[in-house]
Amino acid sequence: MTRTQTTERSTVTPSSPARPRSLTGLGLGVYLAIGLYFGIVATKGEVVSWFRIQEMFRFQAFHMYGVMATALAVAMVSVALIKALRVRTVRGDVIAISPKDLGRRGYRYWIGGTLFGLGWGLTGACPGPIFALIGNGMTVYGVVLVSALVGTWEL
Repeated sequence: MTRTQTTERSTVTPSSPARPRSLTGLGLGVYLAIGLYFGIVATKGEVVSWFRIQEMFRFQAFHMYGVMATALAVAMVSVALIKALRVRTVRGDVIAISPKDLGRRGYRYWIGGTLFGLGWGLTGACPGPIFALIGNGMTVYGVVLVSALVGTWEL
């Protein structure tokens, strides 16, 4: 006999896990529009500019530091509101932010962060603007995209 577990939204049995609905049509269109808007804003704000990124690493301009500080402030407020208001996803699932497992002294974060920073400094692009750069016709960043995707696998 299988035990049945009832939640607010549905009943799930351990032998038949619930499959999430896939987004289609309008949902995908909304994500595409948000991505397109992000690309335009990143391009117009010169966030995808290799020159701006080099200025930042050489401590010659505040532009990119200002962008990152603003993003950090928005993220901190957003996460605090998500936790305080117990916000749910579009599908009604609870948004849970679990604590990070540092492992042995956090080596994987130090090594990963160092590799990320080196790649960012050498290519002049972090993962967000890669798509905007490719969309702007800088197809050489396809190599950077493939390298970023390869770097996402855990060893």
